[in-house]
Amino acid sequence: MSLSWTWVCRGPALVVLYGIQSVGLKRGACSPTVLRINASLTLCKHYSSSKARLGLAGRVLSRLQWANQKYEKFLQRRFPRFYILYHTFMTGFRLLLKDAKEVRVIKTKMITGKVQFHELSYREMEKLRQFRRDMIKAIPLVLISIPPFANYLVFVLMYLFPRQLLIRHFWTPQQQVEFQGIYHACRAQKYASILKGLMKAVPDINDRQLQSKLLDLCNKVQSGTHPHVLEIQSVRSLFSGLPLGLKRLSVDHMRLLCSLFFLTSHLPAFFISRRLNSHALELLQLDRSLSRLGVNQLNEPELRQACYLRGVNSAKLSTNECQRWLHQWIQLSSKLKESEASLLLHSMVLLSSNYPKPLCR
Repeated sequence: MSLSWTWVCRGPALVVLYGIQSVGLKRGACSPTVLRINASLTLCKHYSSSKARLGLAGRVLSRLQWANQKYEKFLQRRFPRFYILYHTFMTGFRLLLKDAKEVRVIKTKMITGKVQFHELSYREMEKLRQFRRDMIKAIPLVLISIPPFANYLVFVLMYLFPRQLLIRHFWTPQQQVEFQGIYHACRAQKYASILKGLMKAVPDINDRQLQSKLLDLCNKVQSGTHPHVLEIQSVRSLFSGLPLGLKRLSVDHMRLLCSLFFLTSHLPAFFISRRLNSHALELLQLDRSLSRLGVNQLNEPELRQACYLRGVNSAKLSTNECQRWLHQWIQLSSKLKESEASLLLHSMVLLSSNYPKPLCR
């Protein structure tokens, strides 16, 4: 049974045939030719292959999201402890991808714009520094997971040893505080030995006045008093050459300093010296960039991370205490030269050992 052109040209008929709104033509006002053109344009507009594929992909993605939400609710209801691990892993993976994208943008900026590391902003410097450390820690886990079926072993190891194997993205907020405290405790155990190493160098100082100042500074820190920045600056000349310059330190003392950056000390003396100098100069560049930005411009996570990097356990400090300590640190480091990198390392002990106790008089 055929349809008449008069009926086909009605607006409601066009809606039924082509799935579009009425074209607004009056009865008898359209011809077969006009109708064919309008139909072809409508079909090309609404049923092109690319849009059909996009529509199908959108529906599939929507169903996957719905299934994932149902799965998460099931885990949260039936297996709450596993849900915490699952949620932490998924959140960490997204944060890691975000960091990777930001690092790629920064690297592109450095290559195309010929920008050096020390010319970057503080946040860009810190992003590159932290991402590099995260990737170095993640490499062993990736290598372990390469053999067939080894991924099952990796999941077990990740569950049993999250602090040793996982990077910070895959820690819960409670684990981040706990692990940071553990790492700082390991670092703080070396502070007393580093101070003793400084005192052993006192007899090698020819200037009696500098000898007295360094001895007095070490005694005050050992007695539990927080020193003043000016007291540390008064002995800065001792840390650029003999006896406390980075290239003049004993191997045992340099191995102790490795704990400040959580570096392995089981390397030849030449490599330890180079690595310590590299990390100290990187920290000095970070300090200069932070000085330009201003400590007050950091949000709380950035502030606490900056304090922790420089030797103090920020988890036990208030926001105001973190700001005061970081101001003291920047006040000291802003006056230092690259040749005085050794003093920057030792200041991680001198300034953080007794903070937030009152300043010595």
